[in-house]
Amino acid sequence: MTHPPYLSPAYRSTALRAPSQKPVPFTADPDAIELTSPVFGHEEVGELDHDLTRQHAGEPIGERIIVTGRVLDSGGRPVPGTLVELWQANAAGRYAHPVDQHPAPLDPNFTGAGRCLTDSLGNYRFVTIKPGAYPWRNHPNAWRPAHLHFSVFGQAFTQRLVTQMYFPGDPLFPFDPIFQSIPDEAARQRLISTFELELTEPEWALGYRFDIVLGRTPMEA
Repeated sequence: MTHPPYLSPAYRSTALRAPSQKPVPFTADPDAIELTSPVFGHEEVGELDHDLTRQHAGEPIGERIIVTGRVLDSGGRPVPGTLVELWQANAAGRYAHPVDQHPAPLDPNFTGAGRCLTDSLGNYRFVTIKPGAYPWRNHPNAWRPAHLHFSVFGQAFTQRLVTQMYFPGDPLFPFDPIFQSIPDEAARQRLISTFELELTEPEWALGYRFDIVLGRTPMEA
């Protein structure tokens, strides 16, 4: 089994989200739903949407990184022109969101959200800040490993897959029930990016690669 189960007891909030009854068949015309749903949101993808370090008047605080990879289908073919979204905590481990109230500083120059379209070969690229670990109160002394959230859209808003990317060598992996909820070790490893010196730009940013293979990269249930 590659994907995490809907109910994972160690990940406490799944008890509230996991379905408790059988699915209800959807009988309405699916094409009608897709025609009335947004594809890329309310606005076109902007010039700086992929660069989270240049969206404000000043530079954000933290370790600048480049994250790139390819979106591929289950047969290894590139998926061009698809919308990839990224959102994350800042370098101190805090999200720019009113729900996040843990006592770490907010960065006025970092919102923590970006998006881009894949090119003809399925490539995407973001410039951002490496996020910090943060507490999440799931269990005593619970901390999430540093991670980026990704979503990949199909041809309509209803076609969306969500996953997370982690960084190599994080000591919090054994203690994180979200990461550990994926029962297959090989699948867990596919969520960890690889550091690549070839992607690193001298005196500017470290480079990480994270390929998203539809059907193989574990996605949130």
